[in-house]
Parts: sequence; structure tokens; C-alpha cells
Amino acid sequence: MRVVLQRVSEASVTINGKIHAAIDYGLLILLGITSEDTQEDIDWLVNKIAGMRIFSDIDGKMNLNVSEINGNALVISQFTLFASTKKGNRPSFINAARPEIAVPLYEDFLISLSRKLNKNISSGIFGADMKVALVNDGPVTIVMDSQNRE
Repeated sequence: MRVVLQRVSEASVTINGKIHAAIDYGLLILLGITSEDTQEDIDWLVNKIAGMRIFSDIDGKMNLNVSEINGNALVISQFTLFASTKKGNRPSFINAARPEIAVPLYEDFLISLSRKLNKNISSGIFGADMKVALVNDGPVTIVMDSQNRE
């Protein structure tokens, strides 16, 4: 699994011209899934995301996690995070999991993150044509991959 984690002051996802979900201060999480991903990948990422100290404390230092600021999370499925651009100019998505594998893992990720943060998690709709809007705060953008774990 691969995520692009963005600290946002606001974010929303629009589907079919209507806002489907929106959050204020918190995290926008773009989530890509491969066919090799398992619950272990979900657990590792959820723990890293929940503990990531990327929010400012009273002294302006990035020292607080999303729970400590009572922040929200918006998760968007993003198969293009596993695009291969090795050959030519048209990306290949062969490394992204097919829906029959990705959908259950995506749903498990949402459940696991909700439990870890002890709050409802906003999300898009897997496979939908979504328009994502955000105000990246900082900007703070972090890429994490459960296979590399760096």
C-alpha cells in the first residue's frame, strides 16, 4: 500500500457534481493498493498515520498527531499511485490491485483507521470519478509505502 498524506486546513471530494464528503483541519489520505497488500500493510500504515506528528504545537513545532488536535481524515482511493512510467508516455497501472482485491482492502483500511482514531472517517467512493479539493497546510505532504517502510 502506498499513501500520500497531506496536512490540510480543509478538503472535500465531489462526485457527480455534489460534495460527497468534506473535512476541516486534518488529513487528506490518497490510498493506493496492490494485489500483494494484506491486513499487515493496513495495520502498519494506520499506526504510522495515526502517530505521525505533523501538526504544530503551541510553539509552532510539528509535534502533534491528528488525534491530539482532534483532526479529521478524508480517504480517497487512488490506483494511480502505482502507475508505472518506465516505458513510453502512457502510464501502466498493472501494479494496482484489481477491484475484487482492492475494494475489501480499502474498506478494511477505513474501518481500521476509524477504530485507531476513534472517530468516523470520511471517504470517497471506490472507482468513482472524483474531484478532490484541498488546501494543503504548510504545505505538508508525506509519501509512505508499506512495502518500503521508510
